[in-house]
Amino acid sequence: MVTVTSVARVAHRHVDVEGVRVFYRESLPESQDAPVLLLLHGFPSGSHQFRRLIDVLGAHYRLVAPDYPGFGHTEAPEGFTYSFDRLADITESFVERLGLDRFVLYVFDYGAPVGFRLAQRHPEWIAGLITQNGNAYEEGLSDAARSALTLNPEDPATDGVLRDLFTLEGTRGQYETGVRDTGLISPDGWTLDQHFLDGPGRKDAQRALFLDYHTNIESYGRWQSWLREHTPPALVVWGRDDPYFVEAGARAYLRDLPEAELHLLDTGHFALDTHLPEIAPLIADFLDRTWT
Repeated sequence: MVTVTSVARVAHRHVDVEGVRVFYRESLPESQDAPVLLLLHGFPSGSHQFRRLIDVLGAHYRLVAPDYPGFGHTEAPEGFTYSFDRLADITESFVERLGLDRFVLYVFDYGAPVGFRLAQRHPEWIAGLITQNGNAYEEGLSDAARSALTLNPEDPATDGVLRDLFTLEGTRGQYETGVRDTGLISPDGWTLDQHFLDGPGRKDAQRALFLDYHTNIESYGRWQSWLREHTPPALVVWGRDDPYFVEAGARAYLRDLPEAELHLLDTGHFALDTHLPEIAPLIADFLDRTWT
């Protein structure tokens, strides 16, 4: 008989931050002094993309995963300004509200622009960096990413491009493109993403964020300078067949962080969905080494 000893207990909570009702999920580890990992999700997902990772590691580490405004179960007031600066503002206040003064930062997709803003504002918070297809380099942008992330709001074709991207077909494609065996991907992910994306005002929020993405590309140089100055311990885990953030973006981290640990996986954008058995031990080992 198999004895199961380390399945995480997970709490699902809301906290009010600057008028935003932020939803988050948090593991409840056995030790009060467990290392803390802040998980920042991507587009068009939410904290639910980390459910399996939290189940696997949450008994031994404190994993905290919020939903940004415009995503998941988080509720933003009417008139909220959707920009990456504002997402970072809310995430910063969320971290302060929870009293997290030191953590390893996990960034994926949109989590990179949110997380790097956070790191610039509070370098003392960052015990280490895990980037999983979280881009910070020009060479990491595929042609498809450049065309989608640098849309001109004055171009009549822009709304058509975004309308196609926000469909179930577009959402599912983000999960399956570049994946060798799509049977490893649960349809729950893209189905839940689309459920939230189809909610009132959500497509307008996502449109605003796409049109603001140029501010992230313009910030790449500052983020790279931050990496060189602060040299955080870093783990780079990358789905090398990501249609948006290509392998060159993973390798570029080594230019600024020569001691970073790099792992390239034969999968696409949502690497946790297909390669959790490979990625989870890497994260656990990194947390153990970094936290001490």
